[in-house]
Amino acid sequence: MRSHRIACLAFDGMAPFELSTVAEVFAVPRPELAVDWWYRFELCAETPGPHRVVGGFDIVVHHGLDRLRYADTVIVPGVADVRREVAPAVLYALRDAHARGARVVSICSGAFALAAAGLLDGKEATTHWRHARLLQERHPAVAVDASVLYVDHGSVVTAAGTAAGIDVCLHLVRTDHGADVAARVARRMVVAVHREGGQAQFAEHPVGRAPSDDPVDTAMRFARDNLHRRLAVEELAGLAHLSVRQFERRFVDAAGLPPGRWITRERIRAGAVLLESADQPIEGVAARVGLTVAGFRHHFREMMGVSPAVYRRQFRR
Repeated sequence: MRSHRIACLAFDGMAPFELSTVAEVFAVPRPELAVDWWYRFELCAETPGPHRVVGGFDIVVHHGLDRLRYADTVIVPGVADVRREVAPAVLYALRDAHARGARVVSICSGAFALAAAGLLDGKEATTHWRHARLLQERHPAVAVDASVLYVDHGSVVTAAGTAAGIDVCLHLVRTDHGADVAARVARRMVVAVHREGGQAQFAEHPVGRAPSDDPVDTAMRFARDNLHRRLAVEELAGLAHLSVRQFERRFVDAAGLPPGRWITRERIRAGAVLLESADQPIEGVAARVGLTVAGFRHHFREMMGVSPAVYRRQFRR
């Protein structure tokens, strides 16, 4: 019976969760599945030997980068520091594995290694939402999408942070063996075989705002305090003592969005807080943030990637 070689890249300072996720899916024997082949898992590093893991313990890596030459799938579960350059030997090994036909996968900050190797140029990719902007700035040829859990281009796959490693590993099993096998692995792991939505439901949303002495800030504060009512751009411009054209231009400079889109975003964010903490039905939550029920459902799913009901079940305090 043939096996599919998985080479997982280790490094000093790696997070144990991503490594254990890959090992749980691909290193555990699963004879009960009765499939024609399963995975052969190997942990490798630029320098074999002990490597420090977050949490104050070490793992011992027995294999070097030469294992990437024989791997069918190479998984990079992160990089030591997103602001440091990836070792040239690692980049060469990744390029060589990809050129040879191996499937190359990143989890979380591992996308920085794939991008530095040039494997993501001209492609859509994802990483942890906290690193998305930096990845885009450092690698402008990559189309970074911080809203999704993973992006699969066949030979190159990128996943978001931490638990998204579970999602992408099960996705790889589903790709290789079908939905039924992936579902059975997920049940053994006691996880969902497929999660609804993307990273938007988990990301911390920094509140864009103008400096406190900017008249646009007055309009922003008024809008946040009055999300339950109709908010016209003309009214907000009047509060800022600006023409509508001046107001819209300065608003985009301050918030990064036109006033109308910004207000919708604030309504959805406020609605999400209410879904987490209030007992009101969705109809009441929609009214409190100034939207119809249909409008609230539509914009909520568009922004968060899940329905209000699913979000409430996941995040109810």
